[in-house]
Amino acid sequence: MNTDFIEALHEIETQKGISKDILIEAIEAALISSYKRNFNTAQNVRVDINRQTGLIKVYARKTVADEVLDPRLEISVDAAREINLNYQLDDIVEIEVTPKDFGRIAAQTAKQVVTQRIREAERGLIYNAFIEKEEDIVTGIVQRQDTRSIYVDLGKVEAVLPLNELMPTDKFKHGDRIKAYITKVENTTKGPQIFLSRTHPGLLKRLFELEVPEIFQGVVEIRSVAREAGFRSKIAVYSRDAEVDAVGSCVGPKGVRVQAIVSELKGEKIDIVRWSESVEEYVANALSPSKVLEVNVFEGEKMSRVIVPDYQLSLAIGIKGQNARLAAKLTGWKIDIKSETQAEQEFGREKTYTEEMPQDSASFD
Repeated sequence: MNTDFIEALHEIETQKGISKDILIEAIEAALISSYKRNFNTAQNVRVDINRQTGLIKVYARKTVADEVLDPRLEISVDAAREINLNYQLDDIVEIEVTPKDFGRIAAQTAKQVVTQRIREAERGLIYNAFIEKEEDIVTGIVQRQDTRSIYVDLGKVEAVLPLNELMPTDKFKHGDRIKAYITKVENTTKGPQIFLSRTHPGLLKRLFELEVPEIFQGVVEIRSVAREAGFRSKIAVYSRDAEVDAVGSCVGPKGVRVQAIVSELKGEKIDIVRWSESVEEYVANALSPSKVLEVNVFEGEKMSRVIVPDYQLSLAIGIKGQNARLAAKLTGWKIDIKSETQAEQEFGREKTYTEEMPQDSASFD
């Protein structure tokens, strides 16, 4: 190796951000192993690479001893003092043992070490870049698919989208662009591994954050998300500014904002409801698009009993209980839904519910 090699290491340091000194130390350590392996020796050696010229020297390290039991590891006092009169017992003497053809071995070893370190550094940079994007949305291109996953090209790395993380309405083929949510980033021996999802509630949340400026700016806050991917979702929003309508901000002019999200989610229905400190009001909003007459809260059981008009019962419950299930997930409260007639029969109450509770929500599909 020569000055060209040192210049190459300096260029790598500039372009890849890998310290030249760290590379040289790694090459020196690798050359020690190469020397022992190629020259079948068990002696202690040190490899030195000149930082300016690239010149490599190998030194055998021997301990000064009264009695030499292993000439590969020890040297007598007399022999040591022939080299330098100042050597004492237990001192370490270094003797150059650089083989004539060591340059070829050194060049090959250096290439392997540098290549490996560059690969490790690039993996580290990719990992650091994507660990910051965990729980965020990325856009990639579908590369291939097997029986368990779709593999998505994100530029410098290929991410894994398990088939069970696809929405039922998702149909992708090679070359399709796809938006997905990063659920996990792992640093493995084979490099960073990135896992994606299209069903995670975080995907819906991040889509609203990207689409609605008021959410991005922190004026409107997403308090809760409940999702049955591909079918229906509910999102509870709250405005920090009394003059900003949280639901209206998410809907956008003529519904353009929410419709963009519905389109991305392949027609998934989205109910946007206003979050409220009042459990009664919050539960009533969460059951949108059903109208609610009354909400009774049982704090100890964290359960609410909701009374709806007779003609709204099936809408409140939803197909296969979906609307009620999502409302319960959104609010964190168990919800028992009764019609006016059921309430009268079960609790002996007269039908006195003539006015519906005010609700603030919007539904889109």
